[in-house]
Amino acid sequence: MTTFDAAWAARREGHLDVGDGQRIWWCEFGAADGIPLLVVHGGPGGGSVPAMAAPYDPDVFRIVMFDQRGCGRSVPHASDPGVSLATNTTPALVSDMEHLREDRGIFDWIVSGGSWGATLALAYTCRHPHRVRAILLRSITTYSSAELRWVYVAGANHLLPEAWDSFAGMRDRANLIERYRHDLEGTDDRRRAEAALEWCRWELAGMRAAQGSEVYSLFMQPRFSVAFSRISAHYAAHQGFIDHDDLWAQVPTLSDIPATFIQGRFDLCTPPVTAWRLHRAWSGSTLHLLEDEGHRLSDVANLLRATLQRYASMTE
Repeated sequence: MTTFDAAWAARREGHLDVGDGQRIWWCEFGAADGIPLLVVHGGPGGGSVPAMAAPYDPDVFRIVMFDQRGCGRSVPHASDPGVSLATNTTPALVSDMEHLREDRGIFDWIVSGGSWGATLALAYTCRHPHRVRAILLRSITTYSSAELRWVYVAGANHLLPEAWDSFAGMRDRANLIERYRHDLEGTDDRRRAEAALEWCRWELAGMRAAQGSEVYSLFMQPRFSVAFSRISAHYAAHQGFIDHDDLWAQVPTLSDIPATFIQGRFDLCTPPVTAWRLHRAWSGSTLHLLEDEGHRLSDVANLLRATLQRYASMTE
């Protein structure tokens, strides 16, 4: 058993009541007196898996993970169509993260997130900059209208035409997100299940995840696919519940926080333009724009380790 596997097996975990009838699952493992490190999963609606933190040294870091509202091990779960998403918003998730920090008795922490997790990590940092020692973002998006248009209107469809035809089908392509929400939030169970799988297949196409892979199998599970698609479409319809003008106005004020951005050149889900813009706006930040990588950043474990080792040395 590796050091990481042993640390994960010895994890402490539970559910935290954050209000609104929501109880978010959390776990922590690694060095009890180590540098606190929060790992923020993607989606929205994805959930945490151990592999997200596997590159991080449990002998150095006190690693904290959590499942966002409605997904993973958190309750209530959005796979139940009767579960409302009305209080599932970015401000609520940011508040949940702050509740978690306080509950775990952590003064400040390094925040790491990828894809939607990068959006949420950035939103948290803008809201609570004095609680962030450093930030590490991968496959970056801010859920702006332009980024969402790339994924759901015109952009990725030009590179993935066969997957797009399956995704769009006979729906109104000018308002595809709302047509999917109609099916996902409707009363027809069969239609909901089919729409959920179709939504997830489009996401997997953008990730270039092969059939039979672990991530593909996860997304095809009925419970996961319904929760993921409902939450993902909910956030897409509201541009991530983010005031983008305010977010970009705040980024230049964060220059005292060490920041590293890792982005694949050929990312079909979150193209590199946002990472580039964020790097230029965040004075002193480091951008690794990787030529042979896509959204999943399949070969960056050593880069993640090196970045966190550097952050660890800065806090000693």
